[in-house]
Amino acid sequence: MKVVIAGSSGLIGTALVAALRRDGHEVARLVRRAAGAPDEFTWDPVRAELDARALRGADAVVNLCGASIGGRRWNGSYKQELRDSRLTPTDVLASAVAAEGVPVLVNASGVHYYGGATGDRVVDESAPAGTGFLATLCRDWEAATRPATAAGARTVLLRSAPVLTRHGGLLGPLKPLYSLGLGGRLGNGRQYTPWISEEDEIGAILFALTHDTVSGPINAVGPAPVTNAEFNRALGKALHRPAPFVVPAFALRAMVGEFADEAILHGPRAIPTALENAGYHFRHPTIGAALATTIGRDSDDR
Repeated sequence: MKVVIAGSSGLIGTALVAALRRDGHEVARLVRRAAGAPDEFTWDPVRAELDARALRGADAVVNLCGASIGGRRWNGSYKQELRDSRLTPTDVLASAVAAEGVPVLVNASGVHYYGGATGDRVVDESAPAGTGFLATLCRDWEAATRPATAAGARTVLLRSAPVLTRHGGLLGPLKPLYSLGLGGRLGNGRQYTPWISEEDEIGAILFALTHDTVSGPINAVGPAPVTNAEFNRALGKALHRPAPFVVPAFALRAMVGEFADEAILHGPRAIPTALENAGYHFRHPTIGAALATTIGRDSDDR
């Protein structure tokens, strides 16, 4: 296949490029600077400019664009940046997919599509969008793919959980604290903390690219949801460190503001029904197995 990737320089994009090339696929990377390599093509989503050569003969486009949700404290301008960095590129790419007749678009989204008010209720892809900033952002992000869908492209909406990676991702700010014995649950710990291993995040994207039966929303989440308290115990175990502390909700709100209630103190108990029904087999079906692989230690769950 020839796969065009937007957002190829991020953690997931870099890993995806490597995996596609390892499997023998051709990769074209969209960059927002002057192209400096044979596989690079310049685009400017703000101006809706895209080098037409990039999509020539393409079998699929993967869109991973978007500023970091937890990159800095939210305010009005940063929330607008979070929206613009997702909706504008998606609209440009979906329109280009439609115009060039590219048959497949895999577009990033987020598991917080379901909002934070789901509590203990299990949600899969049949659940409606929730409320709040992140849920609205994900809903609008997915809606921006409509030009591709209307043109007949098989469009996959990748509702990803925070990814467990060796460098950055969900574990980036946590590992140093836990390694020092300063880990602990957040708030009351009863909220769900969605997760997925990097290998399964990449595996889900590759599966979506190569299986024609996969379309619409898919939850890229680990199949065994855990509460924050359970996540805390598993991470402490994987690092062989105690995790006795509690960060109260008021302290989290003071530190990170609105983000605390949107993504830390609340989380959906999401399961990957669509992926599993399509035949995808998770490499890391439990949080223990995922953390053991990511951190590089043995685990009783493996």
